[in-house]
This record gives sequence, C-alpha cells and structure tokens, in this order.
Amino acid sequence: MLRKLSIIAAVAGLMVGGQALAAGHPHKPKDVAWSFEGPFGKFDQAQLQRGYKVYREVCSACHSMTLVSFRNLGDKGGPFYSAEYKNSNDNPWVKAIAKDYEVADIDSETGDAIKRPATSADRFPAPFANEPAARANNGGALPPDMSLLAKARTGGPDYIYSLLTGYHEPPAGLKVGPGQHYNPYMPGDLTAAWSGPHDKVPAGGFIAMAAPLKDGLVTFDDGTKSTVDQQAKDVSAFLMWAAEPKLEERKKMGFVVILYLLLFSGLLYASYRKVWKNESH
Repeated sequence: MLRKLSIIAAVAGLMVGGQALAAGHPHKPKDVAWSFEGPFGKFDQAQLQRGYKVYREVCSACHSMTLVSFRNLGDKGGPFYSAEYKNSNDNPWVKAIAKDYEVADIDSETGDAIKRPATSADRFPAPFANEPAARANNGGALPPDMSLLAKARTGGPDYIYSLLTGYHEPPAGLKVGPGQHYNPYMPGDLTAAWSGPHDKVPAGGFIAMAAPLKDGLVTFDDGTKSTVDQQAKDVSAFLMWAAEPKLEERKKMGFVVILYLLLFSGLLYASYRKVWKNESH
C-alpha cells in the first residue's frame, strides 16, 4: 500500500513539475519564409541593405558586431556587393559606410590613443569601451554581440524576428521588475514573479531590452513601408547573413559535390559491370 502511494505521489510530482517546466518555456518562434532557406535559397540583397540600416540606426547603439569587417558588406552575397568591384575594399559604398564610423587607434608618432575614420579593412567598432561600460549603460545587462547571434540562438532568424515583434503587455498577475520587459519568446522561468495559479505560469521570460522597433523608426531608401514587422524581418535576415556570409557559396559547393558523387557512383557501377560481366556471382 505504501509503495503504491509512493508511486502515485511521484507521478503527481512529475506531472506538476512538468506543468511548471512547460509553463516556463518560451513560445516556439514564428515560422517565417526566408529567401535564403532551402538548398537553392539566396539572400535578398535589397532586404540585407534594409536590415543593415536597421542595425546601423537602432541596434548598433547597444550591440556590437565585432567579428564583421566593413569590407564584408561588399563581398559576394553581401548587402552592397557589386560585380564591378571584385575586391570589396574598392567598393565605393563600402568605403562610404566605413567613413561614417570612427575606430580606436594609436598615433604612430606620439603613441597616444586616437580616433580615426574607419576604412573598409576595419571591423565594426563596439558601442562601448568595455563590458563594465556596456553594463552601466544598460541597467546591468550586457547586450550580446550580434556577429553570430542568428547561429547562436535556437531558431536563428525566426527567433530574432519573433522576439522583436513579440513585446506586449504582461498578463495580469505577473510582477515585472524595474528595467525588465515581458516577452513570451524570451527563455526564462516566471514562476517567482507569478501570483496566479501555479499551472498557469505565462510562457516566456524577462528581457532587459525594451521594444526597440516602432513603425516609421527607420526610413528605407527603396521606399519599402517601414513597419515593425518589416524592420524585424530585414534586420533578422541581415544578422543571418552576418553569421553566415558564405551561405550561398556553401550551398553551391554542396550541390557540386553531390553531383560529383552521383556521377562517380555511376562510373563505379559501370566499371563494376564491365569488369565482372563474364564472372558468375
């Protein structure tokens, strides 16, 4: 009898624990149709250009992208690639973009720390001098570097898009602390901040970043309507490109390798048939 009661209690505990765990999980990212999906997918250059503008005018105020060089913007498949400029360092759009930034350097004569206009060979500068400065300007939170964000987060660009468009008022019964913002797509456990039924804990978590986008915040040069949805899609695609700039080349190489293997397999089979055609098996 005691054994049966113990088993029942254990099962009940697992069920309650499972409910609490499920409640603490974020919503599954929205499924977005991206141009770069699939074996033959490619980046939409116009979208990448819009996404770069969103990053430049909104995200770069807090988020670094220190693994990306300005010249990468002009590489094949990049936002500002032009077949006219095989060497992306010569790309005039890339040069113009780089000049809008200043990077830290050392005066070769005096040894003093200076700031100079960036060149196409430089990497995107971080918005803060160091981690303590970044935390001090963001309520103690450290904004993640965006260079590989689309590959580092489960869901990739779908997750980034969902997070950026997922802000809304927290449900009644959820206590949101100072400097925190509720987002159902943010991983976390809201049990401690929830005063409602234990089996109704909201999905998602708290994030230090307030909703960064709003309609009309960025003006797109190609005339595309600048809605929150459009801005989120464009910057998510741009961050996917930043995380995997050679995606198109990798897909082409994969197709060539598969084609080669198919042809090679055919030749091997034909050779096998010819060599052993007069032999019994």
